[in-house]
Amino acid sequence: MQNKTSTRRPWITGALAACLGLMGLAGQTWAQSNYPNKPIRMVVPFAPGGVTDTSGRLIAEQLSKRLGQQVIVDNKPGASGNIGTQMVVSAEPDGYTLVLGFDGTMVINPHVFAKMPFDTVRDLAPVGKIGDAVLILVSNPSVPAKTLREVLDLSKKQSGGLSYGTSGTGGTPHIAGELLKIRTGANLVHVPYKGGGQALIDVIGGNIPLVYTAIAGAVQHVKSGKIHPVAVSSLQRSRALPDVPTFIEAGLSDFDVSSWVGIMAPAKTPRAIIERLNTELNAVLADPDVRERLNQLGIAATPGSAEKFGDEIRRDLARYGPVVKAAGIKAE
Repeated sequence: MQNKTSTRRPWITGALAACLGLMGLAGQTWAQSNYPNKPIRMVVPFAPGGVTDTSGRLIAEQLSKRLGQQVIVDNKPGASGNIGTQMVVSAEPDGYTLVLGFDGTMVINPHVFAKMPFDTVRDLAPVGKIGDAVLILVSNPSVPAKTLREVLDLSKKQSGGLSYGTSGTGGTPHIAGELLKIRTGANLVHVPYKGGGQALIDVIGGNIPLVYTAIAGAVQHVKSGKIHPVAVSSLQRSRALPDVPTFIEAGLSDFDVSSWVGIMAPAKTPRAIIERLNTELNAVLADPDVRERLNQLGIAATPGSAEKFGDEIRRDLARYGPVVKAAGIKAE
């Protein structure tokens, strides 16, 4: 005869497992609804002081006020942003470790580096886009070509072409310059610097004819007349330099290349937490004072959903791959 106790054991074990599962689910739900209940770390995978870092600190400061918990900026530079980003990929997906995502790291590095320590789409969850950093093509005033068309024509006529400086190999300005070459057949020769600031110094000094750079560092020099603005490669004119035409207005249809920045979290971060962070980020970006402070950095605020940001990431990954391959760009 079968022991009654033994027949009841599977039922008791199953019931206990179900009970524990429900308790775990309840615990997760409580943790998400109570989020955040401690400080949040936002990793900036670059050194302090640049436009990306400055914009991240501004957003962290404002999010801290809205979330009721401090958002602490933690600079972890190295490997064009790969080192700091990998740290976030490996972190617990609980909403307490975020990364300031930069397009150079997220959608260009995967094509430039032979080995990547993470997969942007698989390993990270988009939270929300902060904005677009407008890029501008500038020249030394002595260059006889002033309009975009004149610059492109001069590059084809001049022996050896025209050199253009950027902040470095594989950065968004470099990609934009290579895309410009592909689209127009211009004879533009890339000269990489270790930062946009040094490239601007050389174009002002006449050591190089052109520089493709973020508009933030160029504004004061354009206004002082030290460099000539050719065009901005954003969809719309920059509020910082409203008299400078876009590449599209200058005759190059559908040429829209900006450098974006946004916030991302480890994959598998609960949806409720992503939505909370996205809601608060959009509220921050709707603040006129924040928008103006971002404009001063050359960044146009672009509030939107996490899904929209994710779509842009996947689109840029697909768009920049062929450009990198055609130009033969590889990480130094």
